Amino acid sequence: MLYDEVIEIDERIGAHGDVVRELDAAGAEAALRAAHSRGVRACAIVLMHGYRFPAHEQALATLAARVGFEQISVSHRVSPLIKLVARGDTTVADAYLSPVLRRYVERVAAALPGTRLQFMQSSGGLSDAKSFHGKDAILSGPAGGIVGAARAAQAAGFAKIIAFDLGGTSTDVGHFAGDYERALDVEVAGVRLRTPILRIHTVAAGGGSICSFDGVRLRVGPESAGANPGPASYRRGGPLTITDCNVLLGRIQPDFFPSLFGAQGDQPLDADTVRRLFVDLAASVTGSDDIDVHATASSAAALAAGCIRIAVENMANAIKKISVQGGHDMTDYTLTCFGGAAGQHS
Repeated sequence: MLYDEVIEIDERIGAHGDVVRELDAAGAEAALRAAHSRGVRACAIVLMHGYRFPAHEQALATLAARVGFEQISVSHRVSPLIKLVARGDTTVADAYLSPVLRRYVERVAAALPGTRLQFMQSSGGLSDAKSFHGKDAILSGPAGGIVGAARAAQAAGFAKIIAFDLGGTSTDVGHFAGDYERALDVEVAGVRLRTPILRIHTVAAGGGSICSFDGVRLRVGPESAGANPGPASYRRGGPLTITDCNVLLGRIQPDFFPSLFGAQGDQPLDADTVRRLFVDLAASVTGSDDIDVHATASSAAALAAGCIRIAVENMANAIKKISVQGGHDMTDYTLTCFGGAAGQHS
């Protein structure tokens, strides 16, 4: 459980800065048992000098296994580097994510017996199933997209690309000019991590970004409708989103989509609800009570187009962040798009 329990272990330091090989095993085991009795099943073990002297962390890991913890992450294996805070945050994230990831890997392995499984890591490399840990999977999806985009572009004869991944909640962009750009110290969703990750810039602009009017200006995101309830057109009572803008403007046509929506997952996209909600939004923006239905419908289409312009501007700024602001000449680059909504906006 993330930061649910913090157990303090005293590491004593010798006169010359050497860690004294002393550990209060009884006290540590009692504290671990107390945490386990409260339902905690995952633990992150981080000691100040663990990067240099791992014996104490190993001893605590042995105690934790004896107590019955199902997930035990130790900092000298997760991130064997100096600086306690970054190492500790990375180890906690690993302890938090690894159990979920392990269950997923086991399900995939059970469905594919006798198959050698490898999983994409955030660094852009592959890992065997047994060596795949939570800290390695933070941005594995976007990383896989960038690797795929680079290989596809090279096969088509393009050496320099901007990888543009637009999904339901965010836009992920990356720069590739023959080599993958990586970072070691990153912050993802407010969590500091120290692990090799492809350099990816993310902004909250996606197909599920919510379109609203705050009384002063039109806003797009950063809130997202997510997969549930999803956009208004999904027939689950969701808000207006960028996806709905594309439905209203005819860029997404319900007749060409499978009937996978609604409570039972058997209905088509709901263009009528989208049209009604945009008319209501246009009326609130103009401050009228929808006296002229045709004029308001026209305003609704203009609002939808305006929302898309706002979202695209956010996407373009993300691309500028990793390209022009990095000193790259974009005249030599090709925009390579992927993701569920990229084709509508690239």
